[in-house]
Amino acid sequence: MVPGHFGMDSQAQTFHQRSVSIKLWPPSQSTRILLVERMTKNFITPSFLSRKYGLLSKEEAEEDARQIENIAFAAADQHFEKEPYGDGSSAVQIYAKESSKLMLEVLKRGPKVKEDGEVMQYEKDTATHGSVFDISGSRRSFIDAEEAVELLKPLRDHEKLYTKICFSNRSFGLDAAHVAEPILTSIKDQLKEVDLSDIIAGRSETEALQVMNIFSSALEGCVLRYLNLSDNAMGEKGVNAFGSLLRSQTNLEELYLMNDGISEEAARAVSKFIPSTEKLRVLHFHNNMTGDEGAIAISDMVKRSPLLEDFRCSSTRVGSEGGIALAEALGTCSHLKKLDLRDNMFGVQSGIALSKSLYAFADLTEIYLSYLNLEDKGTEALANSLKESAPSLEVLEMAGNDITARSAAALATCIAAKQFITRLNLSENELKDEGAILISKAVAEGHGQLTEVDLNTNSIRRAGARALAQAVVHKPGFKLLNINANFISDEGIDEVREIFKNSLNVLGPLDENDPEGEDLDEEAEEDADNEVDLESKLKGLEIKQEENN
Repeated sequence: MVPGHFGMDSQAQTFHQRSVSIKLWPPSQSTRILLVERMTKNFITPSFLSRKYGLLSKEEAEEDARQIENIAFAAADQHFEKEPYGDGSSAVQIYAKESSKLMLEVLKRGPKVKEDGEVMQYEKDTATHGSVFDISGSRRSFIDAEEAVELLKPLRDHEKLYTKICFSNRSFGLDAAHVAEPILTSIKDQLKEVDLSDIIAGRSETEALQVMNIFSSALEGCVLRYLNLSDNAMGEKGVNAFGSLLRSQTNLEELYLMNDGISEEAARAVSKFIPSTEKLRVLHFHNNMTGDEGAIAISDMVKRSPLLEDFRCSSTRVGSEGGIALAEALGTCSHLKKLDLRDNMFGVQSGIALSKSLYAFADLTEIYLSYLNLEDKGTEALANSLKESAPSLEVLEMAGNDITARSAAALATCIAAKQFITRLNLSENELKDEGAILISKAVAEGHGQLTEVDLNTNSIRRAGARALAQAVVHKPGFKLLNINANFISDEGIDEVREIFKNSLNVLGPLDENDPEGEDLDEEAEEDADNEVDLESKLKGLEIKQEENN
């Protein structure tokens, strides 16, 4: 989806001569950030254009999205300066149109060429070999037999060698599935990538299972490298319905089963059905009902996937037992580059178990460990092991883990060692000023590629906010410091804004900050004098960083 209209901040009002007008320009910082996030999501979501030109990595997508937003903002702002007494609506239109135009250019450009003149092999294959058939469109719709005949007509052209098909976002009824069945059977030997995500929306369970059975039987025996069955609310019955297709796959490199209602039994069925995962590089199980027993079944798949590079098992209701099983299984995946386990109920022991596996991840560049109930003990164990591994780490997220200043020193030491880090998210913890100052010391030296630091909702006051601002303000490519929803005094906010006076666009919103916020810690600083005293006490603290052997 190419962005169209964006909600601008309509709160700003200005008086000109004898009239009052609502200003639509400039947009708030939160609006600008939201646009970047929406464009990034579009860039990394598979679509017809991404199948034709290649899918951007998350890092490249974020960078392109930021550049587009900056260019669009500059063009619109320049226009607004020529009519400063207008309401800004024309500037808004330019902002939206310029963003849309540049976004389409990036989608058609595809992934950038790497320094050695080559792109990733998958990107190169996608861009230059075979043909793509994509009917996903931009709006979910129900497909009947008559429409299926018309939509699938190009697949009957045997002179066209389609290697990739995408039926996502189209809900097939039973009659439509019967139309598709012989067509898919006739082309299955040439297919390498199949996207059947979100193909039964709004159908009854009986009809949905029949449709899945038809597709599965029609495609049984095809040799796929990519299979996406996400967003089908399958559960165990749905997994069984796709059983013949899954059982015939021996060369899968990417498997996506997100938002599928994968329960404990369904997870066991998936693990049982797929005969070989030796070539599997990407495995995504996001947003399912897997639980501990299901996680144990998934861990068996992980153990059989020595080439795994990208593993996502977020929001799957996994507790301590399942977390430990997954952590131990991941220890066999020495090629892992991206690990996302967010939003589970792992607890401290799972964190400790995972810390023992992290030493194997020499190629890890992104790790997402937010909302896992790690607490200080689990956080410290993970920080200590991460410090000794993942030398090229770029993204570290550990939000919402009840992390306090007690484990901040270990965390800061780890961060100090990660000189390639671009994004750091420690939001929704209890680091307070002491922890915030230690983190600021960690990122202050070096870290030339750092672009984002998020410590919102950490009970931070004036001293911590000032230290963080001073640590990042002069970094050349820095994009966002989020210290919202803390306990920063009005004077502290003014101080931070003064630090960023030449680059206010990189300071996130502070509208949820509570300068009178209560802190249950009896030693919490109550005024600026105490904050200065705290900063003085912490000034001499050094982050211990061991030399690499």
